[in-house]
Amino acid sequence: MYCATEGMNRICNPVLFREVQKMDQLWVRLVVGISVVFSWYGAYQQLILGKPFGNNPAPDWMMFVLLLVFGIVFPLFFHSFKMVTEVRKEGLYICFYPFHFSFRYFPIKNIQDYEVLTYSQIRDYGGWGIRYGLKGTAYNAKGNRGVHFEFVDEGKVKKLMVGSQIPEKLSEAIDRAIRMQS
Repeated sequence: MYCATEGMNRICNPVLFREVQKMDQLWVRLVVGISVVFSWYGAYQQLILGKPFGNNPAPDWMMFVLLLVFGIVFPLFFHSFKMVTEVRKEGLYICFYPFHFSFRYFPIKNIQDYEVLTYSQIRDYGGWGIRYGLKGTAYNAKGNRGVHFEFVDEGKVKKLMVGSQIPEKLSEAIDRAIRMQS
């Protein structure tokens, strides 16, 4: 439950739906894992054992920088990826950390239409993450299911795909939020 204090009043806005998704697909783990193993192995060979790594070895300082970037920072960065989706009575909230530090707000009153569907992340939106394409904006962390929204804001129709591992529950929460608006 989200609560805020205004003056002497405490206002609570219950969360009707919350989903946290991590980008933990096998292919992501492999890409990150290969870079980690390769950088640690190269650094161990060159910096610890004193054997030049590769046919054209980098200087020790560069090998250390590569170890820091690809052996520590890169995996921590990917590990920090998470998409949080919440539905409250007044809106849909999405935060794709580490790219957003606060929630993006989409008002319930602006929803014109929405439906649960299966989509192709690559063909329809060009991949995972925050995507802008011909079919609208997409927020997807993994999988190929979600809820497709059409919002009307100042006469313009905006399309939004929100990826979800439990899209039916997301749709049900939107139904409840719309009923609460009435």
